[in-house]
Amino acid sequence: SLCAGAAPSLSYRELKDLKERDVLHIDVRERWEIDRDGKIPASVNIPLGELVEALQMDPAEFKEQYNQKMPSKSDPVIFSCLAGTRSKQAIAFAMSLGFN
Repeated sequence: SLCAGAAPSLSYRELKDLKERDVLHIDVRERWEIDRDGKIPASVNIPLGELVEALQMDPAEFKEQYNQKMPSKSDPVIFSCLAGTRSKQAIAFAMSLGFN
């Protein structure tokens, strides 16, 4: 298994290979950035400021809000942003909530 904490950067090929499996891809950019720059296919947008709350939601509420199944603490999750700073913060937030 790939631990993003140990390997914070993925190549395009690695990302594409991971997304062919059942991996939740969370884009932590702001909604206006998605509107301006476009959505990454098969990703869900949860801005960094909402992430901690989102990862603590009831699974039914998460599904309703983000139209995705809520990840379990052991499910693989990929975080992305524009330059890598916010996705590293997202990893730290998720790990602090018990995600591995």
